[in-house]
Amino acid sequence: MKDKPNEWVAISDLMAGVLAVVMLMLAVVVLQRKFAEAQHQRDLAALDTISGSPVTELLKKVQNTLGEQGASHLISVDVPSRRITLRDGVFAQGSACVTSTAAIAVGAVEEQVGRFLRDNPSGRIFVEGYTDNAPVKRPVIDYVRFCTVYDDNYTLSAARSREARKAMLGTLEATLARRIVVAGYGDSRPLPNISPSDSRNRRVEVLFTMDGTSD
Repeated sequence: MKDKPNEWVAISDLMAGVLAVVMLMLAVVVLQRKFAEAQHQRDLAALDTISGSPVTELLKKVQNTLGEQGASHLISVDVPSRRITLRDGVFAQGSACVTSTAAIAVGAVEEQVGRFLRDNPSGRIFVEGYTDNAPVKRPVIDYVRFCTVYDDNYTLSAARSREARKAMLGTLEATLARRIVVAGYGDSRPLPNISPSDSRNRRVEVLFTMDGTSD
């Protein structure tokens, strides 16, 4: 008499095969998503390196204006990354208040920023604050002196990005102002290849995009 096939073994083999197929499909989906995201970033980079793109033209004008103002030591412009960076000297020490010298420099590009938003309905601006990793030793509660109250680096970085935004806004109409978004990242994103305690990490980066996404 022939032995009866073990049905449980057959079912387990089938389930293992199904599981393997599902895992393979999931892996393909993840790879496709990563590829699409990488392609999207390459497309954005290509767009902004094309001569005449709105972001490139804006940043070149901003760069010229800051050079004329003698403010390049306070605010740097990186055209390929679509960013301007407000360095630590833009703000008073331990404060979110923009210094008077920096306020003049930021105000000088207000008109160019406004024109960028008016002429480009899909244009967006992300104002992102960062700090070094030095802890806040005690809460700061004097709003008049420091332009904010804070008890950690995240709150301070968000307040600095908010004040930078206000300096750029000027008299910009509310409908356009809503397309300038602020965020504070504290010490969670130090600059590459330098110590988290380095003072260069204390900065506000302003990212200009044409599709409303930040990287």
